[in-house]
Amino acid sequence: MRATKRTRVPEETTATGGISRRGVLGGVMAGLAALPAAGPAHAAPRKPAPTAPAAGPAAAPILSAARSGHGVGAPRGSDIAITAGRAKEGRFGVMFKKLPAFAPSDELLADLAQQMVDRTPPLADVSLSNDGFDNPDIPAGYAYLGQFIDHDMTLDRTPMPLQEVDPKGLTNFDTPFFELGSVYGRGPAADPQLYEPADPRRLRIGRNHDGFPDLPRNADGTAVIGDHRNDENLIVAQFHLTFLQLHNKLVDEGRTFDEAQRLVRWHYQWLIVHDFLPRIAGKALVDSMLRPRRGGPTGVDCRFYKPGNPTRPMMPIEYSVAAYRFGHSMIRAEYEMHDAVTIPFFGKPSNDLRGSRPLPTIARADWNYFFDVPGMSVPDDRNMTRLIDTKLALPLDELPPTVVQHVDGAILSLAHRNLLRGKRLGLPAGQDVARAMGLAPIPNDRLGLTDPRWNGRAPLWFYVLKEAELLGGRTLGPVGGRIVAEVILGILSLDRTSFLNAPNGWAPERTPFRSGDFLEMAGALENMPVGNEDEGAEDDPGAEETEETEELHAEDDVEVEPEPAG
Repeated sequence: MRATKRTRVPEETTATGGISRRGVLGGVMAGLAALPAAGPAHAAPRKPAPTAPAAGPAAAPILSAARSGHGVGAPRGSDIAITAGRAKEGRFGVMFKKLPAFAPSDELLADLAQQMVDRTPPLADVSLSNDGFDNPDIPAGYAYLGQFIDHDMTLDRTPMPLQEVDPKGLTNFDTPFFELGSVYGRGPAADPQLYEPADPRRLRIGRNHDGFPDLPRNADGTAVIGDHRNDENLIVAQFHLTFLQLHNKLVDEGRTFDEAQRLVRWHYQWLIVHDFLPRIAGKALVDSMLRPRRGGPTGVDCRFYKPGNPTRPMMPIEYSVAAYRFGHSMIRAEYEMHDAVTIPFFGKPSNDLRGSRPLPTIARADWNYFFDVPGMSVPDDRNMTRLIDTKLALPLDELPPTVVQHVDGAILSLAHRNLLRGKRLGLPAGQDVARAMGLAPIPNDRLGLTDPRWNGRAPLWFYVLKEAELLGGRTLGPVGGRIVAEVILGILSLDRTSFLNAPNGWAPERTPFRSGDFLEMAGALENMPVGNEDEGAEDDPGAEETEETEELHAEDDVEVEPEPAG
């Protein structure tokens, strides 16, 4: 195993230090990303991943055969435009109500989905990623912060009796507010399983088999948390854990439950506004939308997101089914969890990053490989997100059985599922949305859609990705960025308890405050893998691997690749 000693450096040095290998490569090319899939780190050459057959039109394709809600499920009420009309609002609604739905043929969508697959052979180690397609502006952790944010918005805690009388979600019994329902549930009284029995001010934290912090878990390995989706992969599960740690740390410092909860929520919301959104939608756009008032609440300029019920605002399908799915383009096929340990996103069972199981010690995250961490130098093989573009990593073309049931007719390609869902839920075309925003639409020839059957229009999800790609792929473009920023900032501004509406204004004690600062504040950096401690051991090429390492780093002739499609 390779070992690299990491040292702490002054914060100002981190910000202005030398150029890393990724910093150089990230600026070489902009366009279609081609980041390969990967298996565990070892030196043996890898066989190219098999090329999937081209997809033609499927007879009665199955879109609903899903085991989980992330990326594949259709949340209750998201079909409102089809079932109740484009003017209706419930849990979901339509932002541009006067625009018609765009319904290209299923055959066109299937063909386009196949063009959106990056078939680059797998990498054995993230350090080999030298093709210039990593996004130098966005470390990989932000893709999982984005996933956490999505789950927080779309969590449906509507009691089952109310869901049964309103199966189409026409009444918004819940809210998309950023109140961390996945962390706190409905509070200690209603969800006591999330809290320590001896001290219900504190959230429950578990331990893995080696005694390291983990989510609290049932006997079958599944997490005891407010939203099972945050246990779907080991990265977002560990990120969820940091919220539990921060809350308990604040309680231990003498805060009441309510004070600790408010501070956790406000620091999280601050990250969304001042760290996540500027990276995703562009700082200039975010700054232009905020209307700060000295010593008072901050207003938000929303031109297009105007929900009819401001106390329980709807989520636009243009956001949830198209624009916010930009994150699928950012997912890597492999991640270096800590020094010299690279694990595939989807691979062989138990040898990848799928969750719903106790955290394997080998997969513990060194957060410096995912975020800028205060006082730590940048590793030259830090995981970066993929560019925001029209190529998805190979594992997302063959979703494993734990995500989608492999039954006859099931669609396993995430791109295909997204495109079909957009059509079936009544999304408008990308060019129509651009015109409604007062922007010059990008013609199909620039989008690469040359088939005349598109009739000069493009699916909104593809349009958002291609718009970003044509601008270099480092952030969303004008259409995608505006939709995402308006919905997130708009919902925050409508929440009377959010930090934007603090009567006297509010900011963290230390600014700028970013994700690395949040992790440090939570104490999450104290339990990072020993091999990467600041004063860690010198390189020891003869160091023995643990049994767990040997299991994950299988023999050189064993392939680790996405599960076969059935």
